[in-house]
Amino acid sequence: MQYMNEFLTIALVHLVAVASPGPDFAIVVRNSVAYGRRIAMYTSVGIGAAILLHVAYSLVGLSVVIATTPWLFTTFSYLAAAYLLYLAIGALRSGPPKDDEITVEVKGKTQISAKKALWLGFLTNGLNPKATLFFLSLFTAIISIDTPFGVKLGYGIYLSIATGLWFCFLSYMLSTSKVAELIGKKGYWLDRAMGVLLVGLAAKLIIG
Repeated sequence: MQYMNEFLTIALVHLVAVASPGPDFAIVVRNSVAYGRRIAMYTSVGIGAAILLHVAYSLVGLSVVIATTPWLFTTFSYLAAAYLLYLAIGALRSGPPKDDEITVEVKGKTQISAKKALWLGFLTNGLNPKATLFFLSLFTAIISIDTPFGVKLGYGIYLSIATGLWFCFLSYMLSTSKVAELIGKKGYWLDRAMGVLLVGLAAKLIIG
């Protein structure tokens, strides 16, 4: 119980961070629109798994090196921006479905593979330098240096599961029957909007 206050602080900060619009939110919405619930769920699991990557390097101190070495952080930022632009191009090219394609789009039968969806989620979160800074601040400013390694690992596992569940919930809400029907007919506008958001996020990474 002695670490309960620390855990509650972490959970609250994480809730605010994960609910804020960003690359993870954009890719889940985009995949929900383009491919349906199943693929969006796999994307969400990939995002959750990527949290463990951030936790791993935070526990061994690499996040400090990345954040305190300007050229390394800049390189990482440009790689992330390029990846977001790649995703944005696909989203911006979305167009209205043909009449005979609406049912297929609503049901999400036009699919990418589950493996690709997992990687999309993993890379989107894993290459996000903002996530690096988040976990750097989390493991230096909030989590005490005296907190045992096992407890810190427990925090990390919680953050991974909570992130995955949040985006799975978002995926579910975006693919309920009424929402799915609307998305099937007008979803390309949302897809394009997510493309614009991804471009903006990429620009923000480059400009700083």
